[in-house]
Parts: sequence; structure tokens; C-alpha cells
Amino acid sequence: MNAPTIPPRPAFLDAKAHDMLIGGKHVPALSGEQFETRNPATGELLAKIAKAGAADVGIAVQAARAAFEGPWRRMKPAQRQHIILRLADLVEQNYEELAMLDTLDLGAPYSRTILGKTRAVSLLRYYAGQATLIAGDTLPNSAPGDILSHTLKEPIGVVAAINPWNGPIGMSVWKAGPVLASGCTLVMKPAEQTPLSALRFGELCLEAGVPEGVINIVTGHGDAGAALAAHPDVDKIAFTGSTGVGEKILHAAAATMKRVTVELGGKSPNIIFADADLDKAVPAAAMAVFANSGQICSAGTRLFVQSSIHDEFMERLAAFTRTIRVGDPLAPETQIGPVVSATQMERILGFVDGASAEGAMPIAGGRRMAGAGYDAGFFVEPTIFTHVRDEMTIAREEIFGPVLSAFSFETIEEVITRANATSFGLGSGVWTQNLATAHHMARAIRAGSVWVNCYQMLDPAVPFGGYGMSGFGRESGPHHIEEYLETKAVWINLD
Repeated sequence: MNAPTIPPRPAFLDAKAHDMLIGGKHVPALSGEQFETRNPATGELLAKIAKAGAADVGIAVQAARAAFEGPWRRMKPAQRQHIILRLADLVEQNYEELAMLDTLDLGAPYSRTILGKTRAVSLLRYYAGQATLIAGDTLPNSAPGDILSHTLKEPIGVVAAINPWNGPIGMSVWKAGPVLASGCTLVMKPAEQTPLSALRFGELCLEAGVPEGVINIVTGHGDAGAALAAHPDVDKIAFTGSTGVGEKILHAAAATMKRVTVELGGKSPNIIFADADLDKAVPAAAMAVFANSGQICSAGTRLFVQSSIHDEFMERLAAFTRTIRVGDPLAPETQIGPVVSATQMERILGFVDGASAEGAMPIAGGRRMAGAGYDAGFFVEPTIFTHVRDEMTIAREEIFGPVLSAFSFETIEEVITRANATSFGLGSGVWTQNLATAHHMARAIRAGSVWVNCYQMLDPAVPFGGYGMSGFGRESGPHHIEEYLETKAVWINLD
């Protein structure tokens, strides 16, 4: 695969300060406050961003409500479809800029962020198709007399999307697609660590013909997200982030019975059977956890290797891990960049130190990277621990960094029990050439996704979500849009 050509610095960053996008207008925070967003690879100040408070959130919700009560919700499905397709074209045309904004803001290598282009555009085109498929049903009933009964599907209203920092533009598209297809309106709050591409995406929405107020981008810290989750005029919340914050979102939403979907954390098992193709499984197991510097909710952070191949597999995995190129996100050859912030780096290193103290053995990595090209950023070595026990902290808690816990197992029933011994249930991997084993494991593992002889596969047509503390509701797939619709029953007496 050829390395991508690195594009120039986005013109979007020529402005050293960026306001929110509310009601189709760029507006500062009422307080005048701003916060900084910096490049985690270098510490460079990228821009100052408007810092919303509760009053700003209220104005954004008001704008979304006004847009919802206007012509937008009654627009013909084909008209909404046309707008979404136009937006998909604009995202496709401008994706190099969007990917570069994410690289600078998040620290993910450009070679990774640019790969999101196909998925982002495909998501929008998929939801454009769904806009014309929304329909109720005519239902036979057993009521006496000549009674007609049918259902209507109606947009739920104002949606609040609260996004994580680990995949900024991808999350913006994923949250906006069903909103636009269903005729809802949106107030989106990107994570304060990575606000840039969401603001640019909002501009592209306006350029595509999305009416003013339908898409609003509110930037700020956690208090802005809390105000959005609790706002009485928000009808639905779509949240992706940590389980701890997700619990707070649910409590806030309960007071007004908002519809909620939450996609939360994970501690996903990746299981290697003795008959697996090791030439494929070794690099896949490494990148299942180390891609995006381990900052993926469904990362395969618990590696179970059948005992007969354990030593060989771990030796090969450690050797592969040492070849992973960590460094400047703008260098074409870089595979892994920094983690997003000093806070995140310190948290990861705290888990690493704790693992060693509990008796786990690092066979690769385990330190902050230092020296030229590293000192100004937040770089953590890809790290593998063996001699990990199931009850250890690193085996139970989501680290959200490039840290892998490895275990040995004997039998299929043993590994099923251990793989399911977690409060999470987002993703999972199974590596085997035995079809019966593959199907048995797919049924037995309690997780929203089971990837067999692959990992992190996503497609607009396939649902994604979790079991247990990984959340509820599904994004993508043919039924995702139902989360944005109300079903109304209509009864007509024809006598």
C-alpha cells in the first residue's frame, strides 16, 4: 500500500479562533470565554475555541427546535435525500482537509485518518437512501366494526449528540446521518480535545443546503455536555464515550424521559485458537489494540492464546510490536502517533506501573517515549503484558491506550467463560480455521460484534453497539434510524 501524500496545512486553521455554529451563524460564547486545542504530538497551539456554557447550550437547543418546527421536518424525503447526497459529495471533496484537522487535533497519523474517507462518505450515502424508506404500516385489527388502523413514522425532534475525541470526523458523520435522514434536528457537542473537524463539518452541512438551525455545533467542556443532556427541550441523546460519563448522561436524561442511545467502553477479548493462521493473526492482534494508539472503544485489549501455540505466538507478537513505527503523525511512514493529551498519557502509564506492581510482565514497551521527536508530545510505547491474571486491574478496566494483556487458555469452554467474565461487551475476535468453532464462539461470546479471522470491520449496513456496560442501542444498519422516529397509531372508524 502506497503511503499517502501529506496535504498542506488546512486553511481552516488560518483563523486563530473559532466560534460555535448555532442557527447557521458563527457565534462566540456569551461569556466570551475560549479554550485551547493543541497538537498532542508537538504541543503547538492550533486554535482557540469558543467555550459554551449552559446559556449557549440553551440558545443552540432553541435554534434546533425552531428549525424542527419549520419546513425541515415536512420536507419531502427525496429533498432530504438530495441534501444528504450533496453533503456526502462535499465530505468526499474535502476529506483531505478533514483528515488533516483530525491528525493535528488528535495526533492520529494522517495515514490512518485519511482511511476514514470511504466510510464517512458511505455512511452519508447509506442514510440518504434511508430517507426515502421511512414508512408506517397498515395493520389488520380485531376491533368490532369497520375500523382502519395504520401507523405513522415521525421524527422524534431535537437530538443531542455528545461525541468522543478518538474519531472526530467519523463520529460527526455517524451522528448527523440518521438525524438528517429522519427529519430531526441536531445539537452536536464534540469533545473539547478535538473540536476542529466538527466545526468544519458544520460549515459543509450549510454548503450542502442543510437549513440553518438543523445542524448546530456547540463547543465546550463537560459542563456544556451536562447542560445539553439535561435540557428539557432535547428529545433524544446519542452519546459515545466512557462508561462513567454515560452513567451521568442516563441520570440526566431520566428526568425528562429522553430517548437515549449510548455506546460506551469495552474490554474486548481477542481469541487465538491453535489452528489459526498465525501469519494473519499476529499482525491483526497487534493492530487490534495498538491502532489509534489504543484509543478505540472496541480495541482487542484482552488477548487469549491457546496454550499449545502460546509461546510461539507471543514471541512473534512481541517482535512485530517492536517494528511498529511510532512518531510524527505527518510522516507518511508513521503507524502510531501520540495519545491525545498529557492527562491520557499519565492515566495509561499509571495502569502500566500498576500492572508491573501486581506481577504482570512486560515483554514489549511499557514506557513513555523520549528523545528527539518525542519529548514535546505524549507518546507511549506499544506495550504487551504477559503473566496477567484475570482479576488484575489491567485485565478488568478499560485503559484506552496501547496496552495489551495476554493470557493462555486450554479449552474452548474455558476461554468462553473467561472472555465473558467482564462487565463490558462491545467487540470480540476469534481466530480459527474450524467452521464449527467459529460458529460456536460467535453464539457464545456476549458482545455486540464478533469478528472471525478479522477485527474492527465496520460497514454502514451492519449494526454496531454493545452488551452490558458497553451501552445499548445500535448505530448503523437498517434499524438505526428507528432510534430517531416516533411511531404513532391512527384509528379511523369507517362506519
